[in-house]
Amino acid sequence: MLRELHIENIAIIEAVDITFRPGFNVMTGETGAGKSIIIDSLDAVLGGRTSRELVRHGAEKARVTAVFDPEGTEQWLEENEIDPEDELILQRRISADGKSACRVNSVPVSVAQLRELGNLLLSIHGQNDGRQLMDEARHLAYLDAFGGYTAELDAFHAAYADYREMVKAMERLVMDEDEKQRRIESLEYRVSELSKADLQAGEEAQLEARAELMRNGEKLSESLGGAFAALYAGDVNALGLVTDAQFSLNRVKGYTSELSGAAESLEQARLLLDDVSEQIRDVLGTLDFSPEEFDRVETRLAQLKKLEKRFGADEAGLIAMLEEGRQALEEIQSGDELLSLQKKRAAEKREQARKCAAELTKRRQAAGEQLAQRIQAELSYLSMPSVRFVTEVLPVEQEDGFVSTGGDVVRFLISANAGEAPGRISKIASGGELSRIMLAMKSVFAEKDPVPTLVFDEIDTGISGVAAQRVAEKIAAISRGTQVICVTHLPQLAAMGDVNFCIEKEEKQGRTFTSVMPLDYNGKLREIARLQSGDLATQTALASAEELTAAADRFKENL
Repeated sequence: MLRELHIENIAIIEAVDITFRPGFNVMTGETGAGKSIIIDSLDAVLGGRTSRELVRHGAEKARVTAVFDPEGTEQWLEENEIDPEDELILQRRISADGKSACRVNSVPVSVAQLRELGNLLLSIHGQNDGRQLMDEARHLAYLDAFGGYTAELDAFHAAYADYREMVKAMERLVMDEDEKQRRIESLEYRVSELSKADLQAGEEAQLEARAELMRNGEKLSESLGGAFAALYAGDVNALGLVTDAQFSLNRVKGYTSELSGAAESLEQARLLLDDVSEQIRDVLGTLDFSPEEFDRVETRLAQLKKLEKRFGADEAGLIAMLEEGRQALEEIQSGDELLSLQKKRAAEKREQARKCAAELTKRRQAAGEQLAQRIQAELSYLSMPSVRFVTEVLPVEQEDGFVSTGGDVVRFLISANAGEAPGRISKIASGGELSRIMLAMKSVFAEKDPVPTLVFDEIDTGISGVAAQRVAEKIAAISRGTQVICVTHLPQLAAMGDVNFCIEKEEKQGRTFTSVMPLDYNGKLREIARLQSGDLATQTALASAEELTAAADRFKENL
C-alpha cells in the first residue's frame, strides 16, 4: 500500500506532500490543475521514463519520494541485497540536464531495478489502456495473465527454444553446391597456408627474444665479456681478490672472535660472485650464433607477421583459426550425413513443440470461455447488459503450426447490441464502452493480481448517468481488497471516496503553483457540488451532493 508521496519541482508543482489511506482515495480538480502531473510523478518513482521537461522551470533538480508498506517485496529486497525495514522508501531524482538517480531505502539502484520493484507495488491504469485494449496483439497476453496455466506456458517455451536451436543448426548445414564449393575452397586455402606454417604456441615470442639478442650481439658480447673478465677471468679479478682476502683472514680469525663474522661474509661474497660469473658465462655461450641463424630467425618472424596481417589474427588466433578451419571442412565434407541427422532431430523437436502448443491451446480455449463469462457478468453490472463479449482462439497461419507464443491467435470481440454478430472492439466500442470493458477486465484480473495498489487515471472518460454510478460502485468494490487511487471528474466516483483530495492551481508573483488539499466532509460535499454544477455551489447542489454521498456510504456499508 502507498502511504505517502512527496513531489518536489515537477512541472508546476513546487512541493506537495500527500498521505494516502487504505480503501478508495479520490483526487479531483479543474482541468489543468496538475492531476496528470501527480500520476506522472508516481510513474517516475516506479521506474517509468523521465525527461528534463519534467523538472520545474528554474529548478536544478526534481525529486519524487514514495513510501510503501514493504509486504510482498521481501524476496526482491533479498535478491538485491537491500535490508528490509518497517517501510519501503523509493526515491527518484531528475536533474535539469536529464540525468536520473534512483534509491530504495537509501541504497542506489538502477532504473530497471526500480521498475521491477514498482511492478510489485502499484499498477497505473489510464485512458491509454482503452487504446491497448483495441490492440489485438495484446489480447493473447491478457488471456494468458488470466488463465494461470504457467506450467503449460513454460513447457511450450522450452520446447520452442529447443526446436529453434535445432533449426538454426540445420540452417548452418544447408547450402547450395556453388556456395558449398566456394566455402570448401576458402577453407582449404586457409588450412593449407596455416598448416604449412607449422605454427607453435609461443614460438613468436621466443624468436623475437632471440632476434633481439642477435641484433645487439656485439654490444652484449663486449659488455658481458668485460664483466666476466672483471669478475672471474682477468689477470686481476674480483673473485680472485675475494678468495685471497678470505684465505688471509682465515689464517688469523682464530686469534679473535670478532673476525669470524667477517670471514663468513667473505665466503658468501665469494659464492655470490661465482654464481654471477656462471650466469654471465651461460649468456655469453648463447651469443655464439652465425649469420645463417640470424637470417633464419628474421625470415621466420617475417613469415609469421605476414600470416597475422593476412588473416587478421595474432599467433594464438592463427592456431585457433587453423583448428576451426579443419573442423568446418570436416563438417562440410560429412554435411549430408549431418544434415540428415539434424533434420531428424529438428522434426522430433517440432513434434514436441506442437504437442506442447496443442495442450496450451486447450487451456487457452477453456480460459477464454471463463474470461468471457466473467467479463460478461461485469459488463452487465456496468450497465452494458446487451453487450456480448467473446474470446476468439484461432490457429496461427504458420507451416509449423506455432510461433514463439504458441499455436494461437487470440482476439477479443464484442457485440454491442442484441442480435448483432461479434466484431472487433476497435470497430464497435465507443470511448465510454472501452473504459467499462477495460474496468471489467481489471476487476476480473484484480482477483489474481498481487499488486496492492491500483491507480485509475480518468478511466471514466465518456461515461455518465447510470453507467457512471455502476463504474463508481465497481471501483469501490475493488477498493475493499486493494488500495485504489482514482483521478476523476465524475461526482459519482468522488462520492464513493473514503479519502478525498482536491488539486488546485494558482498564480503567485507570475509563477504557477499546484497544491493538493485533503478534504473534510464539508469540503468533499463542496467539491462534489462543483463537479455536478460548476463553480456555483448552491444549497440545492450541496443538498444533492450530500444525498449522493449518503447513498455511496450505504452502498459501501453493504460491501
